[in-house]
Amino acid sequence: METAAPAASLVVSGWAVASPYGLGREEFTSGLRSGRSALAPLDGAQWPVPYEEAGLIPGFDVREVLGKKGTRSMDRVTGIAAATVGMLLADYGDGLEADAEGTGLVLGTSGSVQSIMDFTESALTGEKPFHVDPAKFPNTVMNCPAGQSAIRHTLKGPNVTVSGGAATGLLALNYASRLLRGGHANTLLAGAVEEFSPQRARLEHVADHGGDDPQPLGEGAALFVLESAAGALAGGRTPLASVLGLRFRAFPDSHRAQSALERCVADVLEAAGARPEELALVAPGLPPGVLGKQEEAALQALPGPYLTLSPRRLIGDTSAASGAFQIAAVLAESAANPALHGRLALVTAVDRDGTAGAGLLRLGA
Repeated sequence: METAAPAASLVVSGWAVASPYGLGREEFTSGLRSGRSALAPLDGAQWPVPYEEAGLIPGFDVREVLGKKGTRSMDRVTGIAAATVGMLLADYGDGLEADAEGTGLVLGTSGSVQSIMDFTESALTGEKPFHVDPAKFPNTVMNCPAGQSAIRHTLKGPNVTVSGGAATGLLALNYASRLLRGGHANTLLAGAVEEFSPQRARLEHVADHGGDDPQPLGEGAALFVLESAAGALAGGRTPLASVLGLRFRAFPDSHRAQSALERCVADVLEAAGARPEELALVAPGLPPGVLGKQEEAALQALPGPYLTLSPRRLIGDTSAASGAFQIAAVLAESAANPALHGRLALVTAVDRDGTAGAGLLRLGA
């Protein structure tokens, strides 16, 4: 599988989150560092799902957050993405408006299962000639959140959608790094988004979770400003972390995830000229079942001491957005603990479809 080359000159210079703790970095950081669970009981009448609790963005309503203009047919995942892009630009967008052609978006997502199923149902059950709402058709396409977010916020650079399960956030950062190194953009917003819906909940409930019961589901988005160190300086943005490298490998079955991830970790450290004992933070995905045990086993070989951050247990299984939330957790901890600046952080992911990934960051850049 193709892997990214080292990208030491690329930095993360901003981040924004919409999480089950609320809209914004402060809510996410305080909730995560306190260890407070964001999972809450579900109203069965509103959410007819086989789960008793979930991590929902509190009170999130697309039209209330984004306004009525352009949101009549917008689904939940697109609304979460557009809101998070808006927060990111509001806090870190100085100068980017003047470089709309050079500013793009790389967004990881699984798309909206609800939009796809609802549209298909209406096509099969509507009166002939198969009446459907054409305004809702764009929601069935996986790149709808990225496209609508770019249109709403006037981002005219590359617009890319990436999908890779639990590794999606790392894959999006990898793709964005390659675009920047190739000269296709000056600044990219990169991250991932996931929505909660009855349809997604039912599918996840019957999926193979390696013999364990599925974890409660979560939703949200985490997005990052990725650019060169010189670009951050020119835009008045402070580098928060340097992206030292990303590595990915495929594995044919879940019992071989450990060896695949161990190779990813070894490769990304070697390419960066770093030693395992230099790691100060490790942020694993830790899915349920065999995959989580395989990921834990791969990381047990790393010498300590290091701090382990795993937001999944607090905000739920955010699927496509889980890797992005792990990166956000690293940035949140770094912001709250300046002693970590200059230290290394490792983010790992394993997905049940057979992808292992590792990303290495130097905090504080």
